[in-house]
Amino acid sequence: MVAKKKSPQKKTLNGFAIQFIPYTEIKNLSSSERIKKILDLVFHNSILIIQGRLRPEEELRLTEDTMAMIGHVKNFKGIEIAIISPHENRSPMEKIKHTLATKLSGADLGAITIVGPVSVVKEIKQDPKKIELFLNK
Repeated sequence: MVAKKKSPQKKTLNGFAIQFIPYTEIKNLSSSERIKKILDLVFHNSILIIQGRLRPEEELRLTEDTMAMIGHVKNFKGIEIAIISPHENRSPMEKIKHTLATKLSGADLGAITIVGPVSVVKEIKQDPKKIELFLNK
């Protein structure tokens, strides 16, 4: 008698995960690969805390790709995104140093980007000194 193999079952996430992504994990990826990685993780109910900030064109592309998927991907309602950057109250000389360091490294490593699915993240409130992440029940 031959035992039947059980077909693998997909695990579904009822909750969510919080995942930290250091800049070193995405620095060698192309813009398309970065966006794909972010969206893949968000589709699996992950709230991402990313060291650094995406380039402005990557932020735009992430928003455009997300908007294009709403209504076409089952149960996907969009993303919430927030960027925290402590560089607001710097002297002119500190701003020049920061801009030069950002250009040389290719990223604003002093910033933090938070991305999460709207199905989990209700709202992200931010001001220069703090961030509040409100979750859906």
